[in-house]
Amino acid sequence: MGGVKPLLLVNPKAGGGKTGRMASEIRRVVEREIGEVDVVFTEHRGNAAEIAERAAREGRELVIAVGGDGTFSEAAHGVLRAGGKTRLGIIGQGTGGDFRKTLGLEHRLDRYVAAIASGHERVVDAGKARFRNRDGKEEERWFVNILSAGMGGLVDSYVASGSRALGGTAAYFLASTKALLRVVRGHLRCTIDGKPEALASYMIAICNGRYFGSGMHVAPMALVDDGKLEVVSMDAPSKLAFAAFSRKIYDGSHLRAPGVRHFTCEKIEIDLENEDARDTFLLDVDGEPLGGLPLSAEIAPRALTLRI
Repeated sequence: MGGVKPLLLVNPKAGGGKTGRMASEIRRVVEREIGEVDVVFTEHRGNAAEIAERAAREGRELVIAVGGDGTFSEAAHGVLRAGGKTRLGIIGQGTGGDFRKTLGLEHRLDRYVAAIASGHERVVDAGKARFRNRDGKEEERWFVNILSAGMGGLVDSYVASGSRALGGTAAYFLASTKALLRVVRGHLRCTIDGKPEALASYMIAICNGRYFGSGMHVAPMALVDDGKLEVVSMDAPSKLAFAAFSRKIYDGSHLRAPGVRHFTCEKIEIDLENEDARDTFLLDVDGEPLGGLPLSAEIAPRALTLRI
């Protein structure tokens, strides 16, 4: 490591606060396998990206993200913003674990640490997105798993702004019900690898990974190292039909539904024809509600090196 210790980047709120309570044990297991590490705890949303970028610019060769999918995505964003040379390790401690499922990592602390200690590396693609953030300004964001626009982003925005006093499942159900009542089908004006295309959709997913939404198998064909984005656009005759259809995403059978379009591309640009959908056709970027359309997303082949 050239004298610079690996950094253990810990989100103490992940897993309902369990990660913070387990932090000393996690550090002990990691140091037993790879030697001394520095530990930094995130303090707010977006902090993992700031910490990872700073660590990368300081010359650290390895950052280990301890938390959920959001923590890992932020860490990847920070590392990529700094040039992508720093290696990333993952210790999944969140509730979803969607990206680690795509990577085939077993959800056990000793397995995560053994994978990092092995020294084996895997080079993967990353997506780069440009969109309008919640303040109406253009923002650039790297993503490693899935970016979706439409219903999922609206649900995320309600979950993020609502109370979780009744628990995460109840919060998600209430947010989904509220989103279903308000969402407007998007009539999308797209450019796909330079070719114009019109789509009608309640939700469109731009995928590097296979899973999102805590286990929805939205893109079973996606590979994280093939230099391609898999795009899945989902429509239905009505809101209720879409709600019923969305259950099929968990086993991948949604791909056979008549309202679903699937295609592969390297770059996609999306905006809305119907302005009445703009306030509800929102983005979910690796599980985070970060803004809305217009959107440009492209694949960056072999952009990130994982220690797995």
